[in-house]
Amino acid sequence: MKTTIDIPDDVLKDAIRYAGAKTKRDAVLACMDEFNRRHRMAELVRFLGTFSRDFPSHEALEKDDLEEGARRWKR
Repeated sequence: MKTTIDIPDDVLKDAIRYAGAKTKRDAVLACMDEFNRRHRMAELVRFLGTFSRDFPSHEALEKDDLEEGARRWKR
């Protein structure tokens, strides 16, 4: 969809730099993708609710991943 918008130069330059974009279009698309991703994540968090206290810690998950990797290498 073609759209004409007025974006301040300094804002667009920052967006191009932060997005690592080569074109204005790429920068705008990257910003829109990030905006949409953040809102999808916020919706997901709202729908998930809270985890029980039985949910494994980050350390426990990392340990399980390492053990699974070791099992795969032994095959």
